[in-house]
Amino acid sequence: MPHSPPEAEERPERTDQLSAGIALVRQALDRLKFGAVHLTVHEGRLVQIEVTEKTRLST
Repeated sequence: MPHSPPEAEERPERTDQLSAGIALVRQALDRLKFGAVHLTVHEGRLVQIEVTEKTRLST
């Protein structure tokens, strides 16, 4: 995973936001068995997490 940009190190609230975003992504991945997690980033900040869950039906 790439290193945080320098401005993130200068502002503790940005680091807190980044940590919270990473925690939310991990939660989404832990819950998901089949599907996708899409991240939306605006101006270098995570602003949205979309989780698409697929249900596999046996035939």
